[in-house]
Amino acid sequence: MTRTTAQALVLAIVTAAATAGGVYLWRMGDAARGASESRTTGRALVGGPFTLVDHTGTTRTNKDLLGKFAIVSFGFTHCPDICPTTVQTVSEALEALGPAAGRIQPVFITIDPERDTVERMKEYHEGFDRRFWMLTGSVAAIAKTAKAYKVGYRKMKATADGSYQVNHTALIYLMGPEGQYMTHFPYSITPNKMAQQLRKWMGGGS
Repeated sequence: MTRTTAQALVLAIVTAAATAGGVYLWRMGDAARGASESRTTGRALVGGPFTLVDHTGTTRTNKDLLGKFAIVSFGFTHCPDICPTTVQTVSEALEALGPAAGRIQPVFITIDPERDTVERMKEYHEGFDRRFWMLTGSVAAIAKTAKAYKVGYRKMKATADGSYQVNHTALIYLMGPEGQYMTHFPYSITPNKMAQQLRKWMGGGS
């Protein structure tokens, strides 16, 4: 998918959502407020412990991310446009970073664990940067992780054929090497812009 096509699809789906009452839940304001610093600790209240399973069946926890920067996004594999476009943006940004991308672990966490099994995540993983961890888990584990990242989501009413969409927050989080929240990006950011901002947050190192 070309960047121009992806942008056109993003515009189309957002327009359709606004017209039809919404397919996605764009709670950027709420999530951004959740990312603001705690007055008592000075640390942003985003992120926390999790235990999930990646696309290879390997258990992954938040501790596995320590020592690297992490780009974390949430979505679901049956998402028609926004989620794959977001993951593709991250993939292209990592490519643009060159060797510096080795300091980053990209992570995609499903908010639809009932359909997004390990097998499904493995299949989805094939279309994107191989460095991605595609994480799933139990309904309870996903809910706990989403809450830690201030991600809201809600399953929509199923259609006649049983398919359904899931409304969810569409932010991309950058977490630091100690597991701390650093910043977040909108889903509409371009790969080059993301790469530029990543270099800044990582201190310009390679």
